[in-house]
Amino acid sequence: MTNLAKTIPLPLVRTNQWVIFLSVLLSLFLQQYWIMLIPLLAGLCGLLFQWNPIMKLASLFLKKPKKEYHQEDWDQQQFNQIIAVVCLAVSSISFFLNWTIVGYIFAVMVGLASIIAILGFCIGCFIRFQWKKYQYNRSL
Repeated sequence: MTNLAKTIPLPLVRTNQWVIFLSVLLSLFLQQYWIMLIPLLAGLCGLLFQWNPIMKLASLFLKKPKKEYHQEDWDQQQFNQIIAVVCLAVSSISFFLNWTIVGYIFAVMVGLASIIAILGFCIGCFIRFQWKKYQYNRSL
């Protein structure tokens, strides 16, 4: 199966988004920044090994076969995951280095992006669409 044919059931994508949002929220509220390592490490596993432990765990709770759910594009989700992993990594490293302002900026960015996606607008999708449009226009 090629990447073009791969999809991810929407409930798994939503679970990942909720974990990102809640991890960021708890990290900032409790000032326990290590909590952001949970979605960071899960996202890295997803990107490097195509195995996201959060989605794997969530898939155990699906009531229907995966193909019966609304599907999200795998390539788009990989793009979104790259953005999330970069923001979580920059935030985590910044907090480790006591660069609190940078840590907060990147944590808030990824937290907002995840809750906005849950509410229905995917910022990563918009960025990727604009990038693809730019590439296409440049090729003309």
